[in-house]
Amino acid sequence: LYFLQDLLEENIDVWSVLRETKKPIVMYGMGDGALKIKKVMDENNICLSAIFASDEFVRGHSFLGYKVKKLSEIEEMFDDFIIVMAFAIHDIPTIDKINLMSKKYQFVAPDVPVAGNNLFTIQFFKDNKYSFEKVYNMLADDTSKFVFKSIINFKLSGKLEYLNRCTTDISEAYQNILKLDKNEVYADLGAYRGDTIKEFLHYTKGDYNKILAMEPDIKTFKKLSQTINDEGINRYSLFNGAVYSKKGVMYFNSKAGRQSSLYSSLPDDIEAASQKWKEVQINSLDNLWFNENISFINMDVEGAEKHAIQGSMRTIIKNKPKMLVSIYHRSEDMFAIPLQIYSIRKDYKFYMRHYRYIPAWDTNLYCV
Repeated sequence: LYFLQDLLEENIDVWSVLRETKKPIVMYGMGDGALKIKKVMDENNICLSAIFASDEFVRGHSFLGYKVKKLSEIEEMFDDFIIVMAFAIHDIPTIDKINLMSKKYQFVAPDVPVAGNNLFTIQFFKDNKYSFEKVYNMLADDTSKFVFKSIINFKLSGKLEYLNRCTTDISEAYQNILKLDKNEVYADLGAYRGDTIKEFLHYTKGDYNKILAMEPDIKTFKKLSQTINDEGINRYSLFNGAVYSKKGVMYFNSKAGRQSSLYSSLPDDIEAASQKWKEVQINSLDNLWFNENISFINMDVEGAEKHAIQGSMRTIIKNKPKMLVSIYHRSEDMFAIPLQIYSIRKDYKFYMRHYRYIPAWDTNLYCV
């Protein structure tokens, strides 16, 4: 058995490092990620000295009251500093650039949850240590255990070395874990524009039984429908709504896919909210497609995974489908989601993989 002291390679979290440093702290990037990180810094009395962006994005403008600078200007301002990365990226050229930057400067990519309010700190880990330990001991192979340990230490420290060392290629999971065949009935919950459907078609070589897909945003749903047509898919069922634990209506705030959110009620500022929040249908997998012999579920639903799993219980019990579930939206996802699925069926084998992304997005649980 692995225990708390064996999982931790870091004994101080990134927020404590930033709070205690004597170096100037400079933020790299703008947008939602920067806003979230700045909020946590303010709550922890962490002083930000400057903001910079990649040269092609610097146009003399300001962000959060700071004039956005180039890295060369930061180097002229300070002899030494800490870089706080504040955006998400997965393309190879940018990741290579960031890795080079991290070798030259002290560099961290703090983890802030996409959904929920639990910050991944040393105290958060200790408060949930038995759940972390239980999930670690449930994992079916050494790669999964290494990924689990590496992601924990990345989330605590923000150090890129932990992500780099555990990143694998998605083809490995399809070949060694999922092992799809020509009889798959595939349920894509959060299908977006059809990207993961194309992935499914690639690994089944276009030989499958049926495709079921859900997408709440109307504009994105139209693109999903176009993908279905473009790929010549003729055995399918689509639902323009969000997956949840029950049938009903909620409010959806689309942010171009990533970090889109479901809420039970509108924010207080109804006038402003009406510009971006839309009423959407919600329904469960069990309600929609229980009579389909679903064999593979892909679930990336921006923080609603707990509710989506709850609404898929009868299907999971009946069919024992292969499952691919995102476990990076909430800090507790790494242990809460595996334990939830384990409570439904104890005969699953559990695997974890992380694919190329900074921060630790695209960290996934596989159940077979």
